[in-house]
Amino acid sequence: MTVTDTRTLADRIEDLLPQTQCTKCGYPACRPYAEAVASGEANYNQCPPGGAEGVARLAALLGKPVIPLNSANGVERPRPLAVIDEQVCIGCTLCMQACPVDAIVGAPKQMHTVIVELCTGCDLCVPPCPVDCIALPPVTGEATGWDAWSQAQADAARARHDRREARLAREREAAEARAAARRAGSAATAQVTETTAHTDAAPSAAPAADDAEAKKRAIIQAALERARKKKEELAAKGQGPLNTERVSADVQAQIDAAEARRRRLGLAADDTGTPSDKR
Repeated sequence: MTVTDTRTLADRIEDLLPQTQCTKCGYPACRPYAEAVASGEANYNQCPPGGAEGVARLAALLGKPVIPLNSANGVERPRPLAVIDEQVCIGCTLCMQACPVDAIVGAPKQMHTVIVELCTGCDLCVPPCPVDCIALPPVTGEATGWDAWSQAQADAARARHDRREARLAREREAAEARAAARRAGSAATAQVTETTAHTDAAPSAAPAADDAEAKKRAIIQAALERARKKKEELAAKGQGPLNTERVSADVQAQIDAAEARRRRLGLAADDTGTPSDKR
């Protein structure tokens, strides 16, 4: 009895990639790049983290000649590590949202930090940082490409990336379901209100509207009071927001826009700063 290898060419190509998920190849992650190489859409020399050895690995698999790394995608280099300046970080969470392997932890308006063992050096956290507090020092000396990375690290990064993608997909589905439920509820409420309007006396509508508005104001006030108490408790412990008073108007607008998007999608962070894993 023979065992058939059911892996596709894209699977085999992905197995040879370093899984830094850096997008330097021109694709959003390692898997899409593997599929593009397998289909002939992309060349096999577009992965800077894999370097020359990575090109050689792919060339051997594909039965093609070894060619130089495409400089348009970047250069082979020692592996960097993201480091956040604690004195400058404002806790905007934008770097956390950009990290493809969940290697950054923190909480809104609190200092963030990078888990050294998990960082792939992809540098995707740098562009969205509004206060330029992330540095990328090299940490592998003269070693570059696969000499600066291991298969075990690649496998672990791939697993974390896949778990993150699955979690984000669940969160999007949950957000869409909540939005659909709200729309359905609004439509049902509107229909009931319209029906009631035809049967009830007009003077009764005003008190009902007043009650709803009063309830809404009470809910908002209670939320503000909880937030105020939480802020006072953190300040008493010396854990208050860092540098938030010196944020420029442009930076604050960028942070507010990001948080507004997360609230619309229902992607709020939990107390540890890790996005909630709602099923």
